[in-house]
Amino acid sequence: MTIVATTSAPALWRSEKTVDRTGHRLHPHKPSPLSVGFVAPAMAAQIIFRPEALAASMARTITLRHAPDALLERWARAQLLEIEYMVADGKAFALSPDLHALADAERSGFAGRVGAGVTDLLMNALGYVWRDNAICLSSSLDPHADFIYGGSAVTGHGVVLAEAHGSFAQSVSDSRIDGEARRKYLRQVKPHIGNSCVHGKVVHGYSVAFGSHPTGHDTYLHIAETKISKGKKKSGPVPVPAAPLVSTSLALAAHRSNFLLMGAYRIVAWIDWLRGAGERPDDSFDAAFFIVDLPERRYWVSMETLLPYLRPWLLPDDRDWPWHWDDVERWRRVLGRGPHNVFAMEDLAAKSFMMTLSAMIGGGRERMPEALGLPVLKPSGLLDTPGRDAPEEDRYPVTQYGDGLALLARLPRLDRPGTRIWSPKQGIG
Repeated sequence: MTIVATTSAPALWRSEKTVDRTGHRLHPHKPSPLSVGFVAPAMAAQIIFRPEALAASMARTITLRHAPDALLERWARAQLLEIEYMVADGKAFALSPDLHALADAERSGFAGRVGAGVTDLLMNALGYVWRDNAICLSSSLDPHADFIYGGSAVTGHGVVLAEAHGSFAQSVSDSRIDGEARRKYLRQVKPHIGNSCVHGKVVHGYSVAFGSHPTGHDTYLHIAETKISKGKKKSGPVPVPAAPLVSTSLALAAHRSNFLLMGAYRIVAWIDWLRGAGERPDDSFDAAFFIVDLPERRYWVSMETLLPYLRPWLLPDDRDWPWHWDDVERWRRVLGRGPHNVFAMEDLAAKSFMMTLSAMIGGGRERMPEALGLPVLKPSGLLDTPGRDAPEEDRYPVTQYGDGLALLARLPRLDRPGTRIWSPKQGIG
């Protein structure tokens, strides 16, 4: 999926936002701990992110829903434009006057989506990697929290639950947001701690409430969390193994969202089939990618997502595009002014998952492994430190998550990009 801004990006895209944690309550649970040896990551004192990272996290959470792919794509595409116009410039998070142009229902919906994005940013700051919608607990559980997360400290123990809340009302205050975090924890998280889902046992939970006053610009971030009565929390970052095991079901849920955001719908179709949805795609249903090289980084961009930009330059005799296209000047014209805000997959993560995907397809969905060894990468653009703003021309903004998904603020000039073809039978060619 490609997201294209219709106007030049305003100054906010060059300003990192800092949101301080304004409250953190621990709620006792019996028994505790639910999994011996589990130690929750130390709660972050603040989250620091670029606005496009918030928009990317909003898109990541939206695409975990059960809805038609085309609808999910349109919802995800809208997030960058919403953040661009509804968030004010400056280092602190504040809402722009344009928010008042929204009707009450639209404002509430936008606040809820921002709350989900802030929750995703916080969970990544705590080291969690893999994600799914919490409806996987049970479609009949009402109410239930929003998201399931895995990886990091919870690897080998199960998963954690996360509830998200966002509010941009005139009634927003510190005590109100604190109350929302507590209320939603007790109502939508606590009852499900200890339950099991397809991804594993829920051993811990969070309720994240984010609020910003639309005129006063006061911003609050409150977290309610399960208290662990035995053991001590680590004071520093939790180390993540280079290739920890993740449940196959959770990895497929997360990567379905990732490849949907990338516009790689053939990968999505194969993931759906492995998860028991839809007919088996044809064995020739492969996927093609461009290779984008950045300093010390390499990313895969789906050709499907760039097709609208390439099509005007395709001639009638270009029937063998894109595998045997040798016109370098045409590459320059098309990709030299390429689209902005493109979702991509980091090279190591792409290779590892797509080779694993081919192996699972070859083995059949009746014999899928329970867990996969997939790489976990160092995030960027999510956990930045203050004071790192730089002119747009002096840096290449990349938002990268631990599972390999990345948002490239723009494509660099590509004279002749490399290509990779993924085949469900042969893997990567």
